[in-house]
Amino acid sequence: IAREMHDIVAHSLSVVIAQADGARYVARQDPAVAEQTLRTIATTARESLAEMRRLLGVLRAPEATGTHPLPGLAQIDQLVDELRDSGVAVSTERVGQRRMPLPAGAELAAYRFVQEAFTNVLKHAGPAVAVHVTRAWNGDGLTITVSDDGRGAAADAAGAAQGHGLQGMRERVGLYGGTVTTRVRPGGGFVVSASIPYGED
Repeated sequence: IAREMHDIVAHSLSVVIAQADGARYVARQDPAVAEQTLRTIATTARESLAEMRRLLGVLRAPEATGTHPLPGLAQIDQLVDELRDSGVAVSTERVGQRRMPLPAGAELAAYRFVQEAFTNVLKHAGPAVAVHVTRAWNGDGLTITVSDDGRGAAADAAGAAQGHGLQGMRERVGLYGGTVTTRVRPGGGFVVSASIPYGED
């Protein structure tokens, strides 16, 4: 429950804050951009509210299966779009082909991993950051890597490596036999990777 609450609330609020700051600066110079930014804020807030309601519904009625599918690999592109809308330069790369589907829970773990990595970028990386996301399939499973060239202080990078969000990443991915690794880039920035195996055939 703590992991779900952290992932949903921290990510959504980080996006909303970044968007609101951006809208404040461009409101006079480019009202159309400011209007689009406000739409993104509203959409992010509504999606977060829907996820919170889904989570609370599960807690109230454990026997219910729910009507909303859980996010997975297919929704990672939406996270990328949200980060771009926050003013962050994001590039993506896909390597290899999947040999078999991941379990739904493992896909959710991958989605939450990327979500938390993006939250850390917004919180710690500093202005004018560039992010690169790699999704690589190999014979063992999927490895997702999120790297940034953050201009934030080294203490911020260290904070990203120590926080509750990273603990949640490791717990989620570990449930499916996966691992999470992190490192601070020598020239500045942060790299976090999750390797998730296919599981049993």
